[in-house]
Amino acid sequence: MKSAFNDIIYEKRGIYGVLHVIILLLSLFLIVVISVDTFKNIPFMTQGSYLKIQFWICMFFIADFVLEFFLSKRKLYYLQTHFIFLIVSIPYLNIISYYGIEFSPEITYFLRFIPLARSGYALAIVVGWLSSNKASGLFVSYLTMLLATVYFSSLIFFVIEHKVNPQVTGYDDALWWAFMDVTTVGSNIYAVTPTGRILSVLLAALGMMMFPIFTVYVTSLVQNANKRKNELYNEDNTPQPEAAKQTASKPAEGGKNNIIENKPTSL
Repeated sequence: MKSAFNDIIYEKRGIYGVLHVIILLLSLFLIVVISVDTFKNIPFMTQGSYLKIQFWICMFFIADFVLEFFLSKRKLYYLQTHFIFLIVSIPYLNIISYYGIEFSPEITYFLRFIPLARSGYALAIVVGWLSSNKASGLFVSYLTMLLATVYFSSLIFFVIEHKVNPQVTGYDDALWWAFMDVTTVGSNIYAVTPTGRILSVLLAALGMMMFPIFTVYVTSLVQNANKRKNELYNEDNTPQPEAAKQTASKPAEGGKNNIIENKPTSL
């Protein structure tokens, strides 16, 4: 793992590897800040420190986009395929706070998670570099993003439901609801708000999408194991050069002895 990490940063990927690793670290820091504010019920829109943190993180995401755009050899193609990451890097909360625009608490809270979409792309790339094959990279990337989606959904569900839903008394209820929904088993906790119902549908859809990817991953593991088994079997049954030479020389020696034994003796 360490050599693969060094290979990403110093050898093959260069500046791209460094930028994607920094994006993952900044996104992780942003997740921690959002979680702390949620659990402590801190009004982040009136908290200047959080707005400054998200602003500078978004500025780094935008700078990363601009740098990769100028380093790209196919700039038009890069702009067409990566423009969405520029959109999600815009610090919407800072714009809303500066102009005094008012939205519902649910929408305002949801806007906090938009910059994290940029980290999902970086995560998929870094995991793909670290993985031994495409199937493993796809499975690990999807599983990580699925768990992240479950966690973010549980946070949003807790914020919008715990004041109006008597079944949600704490964050553990929201986390239980999210995991039960994503496994398509269902939970005894039902959403009562429109946003909560939308999240219920999205988590169930993500859970159903997980099964084909899991099947592909398991099939890939079985095929690789059978391939290695066949290679070892062929190596064990391949005759060594010395053994083959000795085997070939034995009939010749035996034939020579038979000729000597069958040679008539002279009187």
